[in-house]
Amino acid sequence: MFRQLAVIFSLVSIAPAFAATQLAQLDSSHRIIISIRDQKLMLMENGGRVAIYPVSTSKYGVGDFRGRMTTPLGYLMVAKKIGDNAPVGAVFHSRQWTGEILQPNAPGRDPVTTRIIWLSGLEAQNAQAFPRCIYIHGTPEEKTIGRPASYGCIRMKASDIAVLYSQVPLGALVQIIPDRLPKVPKARPAPTTNALVVQSQPPASQQQLEPASASGTLSVEQMRIGGALAAERQKAQGRKATPVLNKGTVAAQSNPRA
Repeated sequence: MFRQLAVIFSLVSIAPAFAATQLAQLDSSHRIIISIRDQKLMLMENGGRVAIYPVSTSKYGVGDFRGRMTTPLGYLMVAKKIGDNAPVGAVFHSRQWTGEILQPNAPGRDPVTTRIIWLSGLEAQNAQAFPRCIYIHGTPEEKTIGRPASYGCIRMKASDIAVLYSQVPLGALVQIIPDRLPKVPKARPAPTTNALVVQSQPPASQQQLEPASASGTLSVEQMRIGGALAAERQKAQGRKATPVLNKGTVAAQSNPRA
């Protein structure tokens, strides 16, 4: 947690022109690091490594210039997520599902597929990322994953982007670096317990009746439970009223059946 906060404070010192709304939306517990050199994406949670996926960044290099189709560097954030209920392989045009579904490596096609994670730049060097529509998205061109081949976006296999999409919230911090991925220990698994929590049920004599219906009358179930409780009280009163004959003698009690 302290490491994540340190990253946010360092961003403020690097680019004081950040919009206050963007800083407020940052999620300090989730982070993505994308390595241009490794062509890999690492997902982190609470400072630990959750997963590493192969990706494909721009074949035109790095930068944030309009019309050059390059991949921006630096700190960004997840600004929008599109494709919640779309099937794997769904084809998007202008961020709308066309209804078409493509299989991996479908010949002659290179659209955006499956999911869209739209990035917004947090520094001057990537301020154009959002208007340039820089996404992390799926592609049918899976044979190119692992080497620079995109037009500026970060491409992933359809199955990988579907999983990543479900793991990354809005506001997650994204860092695109030219060097190799840092060595990060695996995230600790969530604590589990084998203890079985048993919720005790109070005896019938202590259970409260359900509230009366809107008409003010008791339901059949309420009357049944009320009658059973009344019978128990009568039995208990009968046992208390039984006289004791002698000190060493226990009086016999009858138990009549209804």
